[in-house]
Amino acid sequence: MVRSKTLYQIIPKIIGMLFIVLFVYAATSKLLAFEEFKIQLEKSPYISMYANWMVWTIPLIELLIVGLFLFPRKWMLAFCASFLLMSLFTIYIMLVLNFSNDIPCSCGGLLQTLSWREHLVFNIAFITLAILGILLTKRKNGDIKILLRSDRERLKTCIKKRGHELFKF
Repeated sequence: MVRSKTLYQIIPKIIGMLFIVLFVYAATSKLLAFEEFKIQLEKSPYISMYANWMVWTIPLIELLIVGLFLFPRKWMLAFCASFLLMSLFTIYIMLVLNFSNDIPCSCGGLLQTLSWREHLVFNIAFITLAILGILLTKRKNGDIKILLRSDRERLKTCIKKRGHELFKF
């Protein structure tokens, strides 16, 4: 049991470190190649009209998420923000792949070398990691609590009993 609990405590830390590396690298490369990043955003379908504020906002959000990962009490928020940001990037990639002929890449550094399909796989992998981080990290009374088997079973039971209520509008 001790081994299992330790593993459940280590995995969110490793996932958090992966997001820190990703977002620091992405934000830094965008800011170091600022003019190129801005030009790419201006050429991008669907978002070109927002390029002037997105050029600052995207790296800032990435760095803010990194800041959240530095405080264990903010891990849940950091994982949720990472999930949201990676999901937005992925939705954009899917739109571009399906509905656009001209596809400039505004990613920085090594990520520019990926094809759009590789970007999609990369993003889905990080979305999966964010979900795993959310599932393993549960905030309770201001402390981090790792979800143990009994908690997961209770969550599954709750979803089964009340899951239909989640989709009522």
